[in-house]
Amino acid sequence: MTTDTHRVIRPSILYFGTPVVLLTTENEDGTFNLAPISSAWALGQHIVLGLGSESQTARNLAARSELVINVASPELWEQVERLAPLTGADPVPESKRAVYRYEPDKFAAAGLTPTASHIVKPPRVAECALQLEARARALTPGGAGLFFSVECEVLRVHADESIVVPGTHHIDPALWSPLIYPRTVTRRAGPGAWRERVGEGPHMTHVTYDRTP
Repeated sequence: MTTDTHRVIRPSILYFGTPVVLLTTENEDGTFNLAPISSAWALGQHIVLGLGSESQTARNLAARSELVINVASPELWEQVERLAPLTGADPVPESKRAVYRYEPDKFAAAGLTPTASHIVKPPRVAECALQLEARARALTPGGAGLFFSVECEVLRVHADESIVVPGTHHIDPALWSPLIYPRTVTRRAGPGAWRERVGEGPHMTHVTYDRTP
């Protein structure tokens, strides 16, 4: 007889560890927005994104379909955290004002570098090892208007040579993996010392504490 060790839980969000991507889109004035999200998954040559309906990214894609999906590496977690409380929406939507502040130049605020794309207008993030130029093909509202599911066709993939299997067009997962959201726990130096990084909703935060055995 097998003992059932499961219990019923009620997580505040249904994230179980998904990659962080940085989306670049074009603003109405021709500048570019940069936003971290963790709702992205691949279906064939398409990427499906989950975006809040009040986000600047959703507004941009509804008007201008081009974007770059930049996949963040683990070493970029500090830059991702700098982006977390920023929005490109001006004025800041009322529902976001308690947490977000307007920032017109998110690249500079995060310490990231824009680099020209080949096909689309929004730039790539130079520090990201994997960059996907894409075009949004459909925005489908959901969640009683709280979010959009965005179907994107990938037009061109840029991969740093260091993560590509030699002689192929494939990423080597033994050499590289994306920054995972929302929770990672890694042991730090010292007995019982841990660093825990926790994300909820669009935010990524980290706390450091001692966990005594």
